[in-house]
Amino acid sequence: MFEPSVTVPISYCAEWMDGYGARGWKIDMTVDDPEIIASTSETGLHIPTSVLIHDILDHYLCGLPPSGHRNEAIALHQLALRTGADPLPDLAQMVDEDLIHGHVLGETMHTFLPENLRRQLPEELAEGQAIAHYLLSILGQEAFRELLIKRLVELGQDSAAQARAHYQSSGLQYNQRGSLGLVMQSLLVKLDVMALTSAWQKAHAAFLLGNGQGALCIDLPISVHFESVYPT
Repeated sequence: MFEPSVTVPISYCAEWMDGYGARGWKIDMTVDDPEIIASTSETGLHIPTSVLIHDILDHYLCGLPPSGHRNEAIALHQLALRTGADPLPDLAQMVDEDLIHGHVLGETMHTFLPENLRRQLPEELAEGQAIAHYLLSILGQEAFRELLIKRLVELGQDSAAQARAHYQSSGLQYNQRGSLGLVMQSLLVKLDVMALTSAWQKAHAAFLLGNGQGALCIDLPISVHFESVYPT
């Protein structure tokens, strides 16, 4: 077995008792986060890796907490750099579902807004929905929406160097994240198939990540080890 630079433990439930009831995997450090929904090996239409890989490579190894709109904006920029995926649809969804209504995870609406918008707010406004309602009234929906999307894009870009530095501090090569993600995805597919075909109710495993190769070690309910090298 090779000597990994990073070990990332993950847990599985056939049905998580977290209010969502999803089947899938979570990083161990996120199992108590109420915003995290378990994910399987399923990928998006234009992204070759699953949400779990995103949580590991673009959040955890870049020093980002797993939830919060600011953290997700930074992580989506990292995902774009890693896979070439366009982050704008996901950023727009965050705006349409939450931010334009004044709902901000991880901080207040006031601290989330850029300085040029904060300056326009009356001093007595503090609650997120009230702030959003006021800005909608003076800017209009489309203009406010575009400013919020622009804010998310800028947050991702402005924090890119810090995210890269944190990733590199693990000993992994930043410019090989794309290849590492594909290795992790291939290993996760094998693991997820085992979980389904064997009807596991719970399982535990760990990703072992190194430069040039990766592995996945299952310790519950059975002991199995998979390895794979980076694609050439």
